[in-house]
Amino acid sequence: MDRFDTLFARLARSTFRSRFRLGLKERQYCLDKGAETVSQHAADFVARRLAPAEPQNDGKQTPMRGHPVFIAQHATATCCRGCLEKWHHIPRHQALSEEQQSYIVEVIFRWLVVQMNPPRQ
Repeated sequence: MDRFDTLFARLARSTFRSRFRLGLKERQYCLDKGAETVSQHAADFVARRLAPAEPQNDGKQTPMRGHPVFIAQHATATCCRGCLEKWHHIPRHQALSEEQQSYIVEVIFRWLVVQMNPPRQ
């Protein structure tokens, strides 16, 4: 069993979280930029928008569209400190450690990989 299986099963039961999907534009962006670049974007977004103890505009800092990582953040509940606390048990009001930031990027990247490689029917 993968370390994220339980998390992704819980997210799949959320009506709000499970409605997020990559569109054609976002899929093409991922293909054009490549996994390494998109992963670096995720790391940058997490460091700037989530890592501070008191992020600016917390709860509203992640747009709903405009980048595949933003969509992934909403789908994986890594979009704000409140969601991180509720879904990932990462407490608010303290700066994220490097380990916590890496974990968040892994969760985002895992969701993107699943979206880019849907199971064949």
